Amino acid sequence: MTAATAAFRRVLTLGGPLLPVVSFLGRLPTAMCQFGSLLLVAETSGSLATAGLVGGALAAGQTAGGPLLGRLADRHGQRPVVLAACWFDALAVTALVLAALARTGALPLALIALLAGAGVPQIGPLARTRLVALARRARADDRLVHTALSFEGTLDEVSFVLGPALVGLSATVAHPAVALALAALLLAVCGSAFALHPTAAALRPTGEALRPTGAGSGPDPDRPRGRRPAARSARARMPRAVHAMRASMALQGALFGACQSGITALTADLHRPAQAGLVYAAMGVMSAVAGLSLAAVPARIGLPVRWRAAAVALIALSVPLLFVRSLGALYLAVVVLGAAFAPHLITLFGLTERLVPAGRLAESMAFLTSAVVGGQALSLAASGRLAEAHGPSAAFAVAVGAAVLILGLALTTRATDRPAAAIRPAAGAPAGSVR
Repeated sequence: MTAATAAFRRVLTLGGPLLPVVSFLGRLPTAMCQFGSLLLVAETSGSLATAGLVGGALAAGQTAGGPLLGRLADRHGQRPVVLAACWFDALAVTALVLAALARTGALPLALIALLAGAGVPQIGPLARTRLVALARRARADDRLVHTALSFEGTLDEVSFVLGPALVGLSATVAHPAVALALAALLLAVCGSAFALHPTAAALRPTGEALRPTGAGSGPDPDRPRGRRPAARSARARMPRAVHAMRASMALQGALFGACQSGITALTADLHRPAQAGLVYAAMGVMSAVAGLSLAAVPARIGLPVRWRAAAVALIALSVPLLFVRSLGALYLAVVVLGAAFAPHLITLFGLTERLVPAGRLAESMAFLTSAVVGGQALSLAASGRLAEAHGPSAAFAVAVGAAVLILGLALTTRATDRPAAAIRPAAGAPAGSVR
């Protein structure tokens, strides 16, 4: 692991030690708000149906708003977009807390939740985009870029373990509103810190390519010879493989949702409902460890091969869930399954970075994250009903089915193309790429 450790140290030097801290704390509210809103509305309204409606609206807003915010960040730069989004979202989450405490009706609560979801500042996807830009500006090779994506994937996994844990602790010690108030504070403070960090200038907004550079007609000195400017790549069509990867990511979300429904149903059947969150957290911890371990995978094993291998692992490791009947077996099965989650997610982020035009990278990263959220929300609704009607195995069968479809996409998608344009660094930075 010496080479992997050295690679992670290089990743940390790309943006400095403060960047991963503020990006982690800035993305933590995303993991807190979904679970927190469910607990808050369920407690204040006394209705699980209302809580489910609000949670669904929050997920729908994030699914629809994520790619739009990513596109705005590509075009206008991360700093203004993240600043506006994090403060808007902080206010929307605060409004949701106040409305729930005031016992507002279901429809107004759902509308506020929709706005809160749409305003999520997408710090995770934008942090990935920023690290990739910093790596390319430093003329790093693909291995360091993949290590950076592994590092970011691990931060995501840890946030989705710690976020619900903080919500549960707040609900136990005080009130779910406390957790959402903390989320709003983190959005405002750490989201602003991420936006204002000097590395926000790592990527030049694509809109700048439409403005004169001074002389008006001369070539752009920051653009490598033979590369198209970022503004044109922003209008370029996406390779078809990108759409298959987005579908694969949505199926990963469906797998998450089905596992969550099955775990909840089985722990309830075993009269240990409080264990559901711990089981899911254990799966997240293993996923984070697996994400870090990807840095040790030899470079000769390409991303398409990794995608197929991760899909096979998802199938092989999800099938045992169909036969789990005890709490100990459940812990073992989901912890082992967690080892396949991060490799699939991180590989898709890596393939996307390789395939998409430079001017649409933030949008594409945000689209992948939104696909997970959307797939998970739809799967929770469907697999939850199946688990209620036919038992936990029915929900776990949905997870296995999603894994099979992921393998189908991985086997039939040709993902060997290169993007039309390299990432374009900010003015004054070295240009080019050594792919």
